[in-house]
Amino acid sequence: MSGNSIGVVFRVTTWGESHGKALGAVVDGCPPNIDLTEADIQGDLQRRRPGRHSSSSPRQEADVVEILSGTFEGRTTGTPISLLIRNKDSDSTAYDEIRDIFRPGHGDLTYARKYGIRDHRGGGRASGRETVARVAAGAIAKKVIARHGIEVIAYTQELGGIAAHEISLAEIEVNTLFCPDKKAARKMEERLEQARKQGDSIGGIVMILVKGCPPGLGEPVFDKIDADLAKALVSIGTVKGVEVGAGFQAAGMTGSACNDPITPEGFATNHAGGILAGITNGDEIFIRAACKPISSIEKEQSTIDVNDKPTAVSIRGRHDVSVIPRIIPVCEAMVAICLADHLLRQQALGATGGT
Repeated sequence: MSGNSIGVVFRVTTWGESHGKALGAVVDGCPPNIDLTEADIQGDLQRRRPGRHSSSSPRQEADVVEILSGTFEGRTTGTPISLLIRNKDSDSTAYDEIRDIFRPGHGDLTYARKYGIRDHRGGGRASGRETVARVAAGAIAKKVIARHGIEVIAYTQELGGIAAHEISLAEIEVNTLFCPDKKAARKMEERLEQARKQGDSIGGIVMILVKGCPPGLGEPVFDKIDADLAKALVSIGTVKGVEVGAGFQAAGMTGSACNDPITPEGFATNHAGGILAGITNGDEIFIRAACKPISSIEKEQSTIDVNDKPTAVSIRGRHDVSVIPRIIPVCEAMVAICLADHLLRQQALGATGGT
């Protein structure tokens, strides 16, 4: 098992490295006769691409996607869809001086211990650039679930300790941080600039909403949909924690407060986050993903080299100050991929997804 694929019926395999010739994905199991062109994918890639925000990497990648297979006359054929995104602006020279040094927070040491070889150029396969392939595949997944009225919306809930309080979904695409709170977005911008000047980085929390999901998606016992959603999100390198519904707050609640009363009109509350016993209940799904600070920072850090000798490193080059906002479309993509897979699995059973 290579660990480069996700999904059972709707299956996505990504490939490529940060400073290689290209990255891409193969999407297998996509139903036929879905309208699909490069333009349908390009929008999400533009939201993820570097250089759009003052705190993001100045690396200028157009991230233009090419569909190599799986479509005919603008429609999917049911055969594997191969996607290609070429690297046009990679510059590996900044990594030459740290070729033999393990960067703190990165996968340098673990990749070396596992494989006995590693690509030091930007982290290779472990780089955040790998997510461009996920977003491309996720755009296809979004088209699959949209046919069933399902929509995935992600936004910045917290950045550098500053939280959004006044939630307006209409505001998400208005500001560059994909934050639903205009006032909080301005404070977040100031916090990002402060971290940039200090040569440091900051983390944040992404909220992902799923609207229109029917009941019945998810499998017992180990393929619960919340378990698969958590896996999909934690597979993103920056994500260190996932909460579904009330999440960790549920640990401090009583059963009478946490349980969602059932009425003829539906659930009175939604502490379950739209999922019960690993199966969707028809309510809105909401998930929070905690993202760690970017590991590549200019501040000097203690580490070791490939000979296990202690040294120090200050990482130069082109890096983001935070994964937010570029991680937003990545979270959307992984949730959409998981939902598309479970939707097609449910259809394969011939189940209606209702009661």
